[in-house]
Amino acid sequence: MSLEEFRLLRDLVYEHAGLVYDESALMLFDRRLGERLEALGLPSYQAYYKYLRFDAHNQSEMEEALERLTTKETYFFRQEYQLRAFQAELLPRLEQANARSRRLLVWSAGCSTGEEAYTIAALILESARFDGWDVRVIGTDLSRHCVAHARRGVYQASSLRATSAKDKARYFFELEDGFHVADSVKKLCQFGQMNLFDSGRGNLVGRVDAIFCRNVLIYFDVRSRKRVIDNLYQRLCPGGYLMLGHSESLLNLSTAFELVHLRDDLVYRRPVGAGGLA
Repeated sequence: MSLEEFRLLRDLVYEHAGLVYDESALMLFDRRLGERLEALGLPSYQAYYKYLRFDAHNQSEMEEALERLTTKETYFFRQEYQLRAFQAELLPRLEQANARSRRLLVWSAGCSTGEEAYTIAALILESARFDGWDVRVIGTDLSRHCVAHARRGVYQASSLRATSAKDKARYFFELEDGFHVADSVKKLCQFGQMNLFDSGRGNLVGRVDAIFCRNVLIYFDVRSRKRVIDNLYQRLCPGGYLMLGHSESLLNLSTAFELVHLRDDLVYRRPVGAGGLA
């Protein structure tokens, strides 16, 4: 892959998904996309670029390219301090706020293979606050293969490396093919494919009470981050909460949210009574 070919493909990826790669990613592109040239019978990456840009089947192939380029490392109970803050401090507030509707909807945005969404559902169950409620955890990801994995709900031991023996026994059962998510957790979760860069697709989620979007913004530049954050804001109910990764913040990205200080974490909140963004 030449530098010129890399730049063409990199810019096309940015255009479609807002993902940012510098020139150090040239070898990554070459390694992960090389098989697609062979599969399509194309002679060069320039020909592959033209196929992605102009061919009628480019959408499905663009999904395939993004599938190969994106990182998917995750595991259950990741950043546990934040998860426990959500359980101990935010769930009681949401229980009180939604007492009349008896509805709780949480979105795991950029859920990868589903570990985060299932963890959130397990924490909601463990809180024992929402029996008889309409509770849903929606997980979305850019990758259709990740979404298929999440729907299956079967994981290897590495995905449970931060899971306690108690939680492993309570929320999983082991078979020959791996650890299966318990039905009590699985039935609370729904998964779908979504590009966070696409504001129109966000309407499929509806209004939610809390959003986990952790370790996702790091793959975007400032312009794309602002667009994603604006999309997330529009999906939050007034008074709803946004949780980011430990190295992420809204500094210089948005002033629409309130910063909420919890005992063990900082989270963001859409103000009550707030309208849409200008």
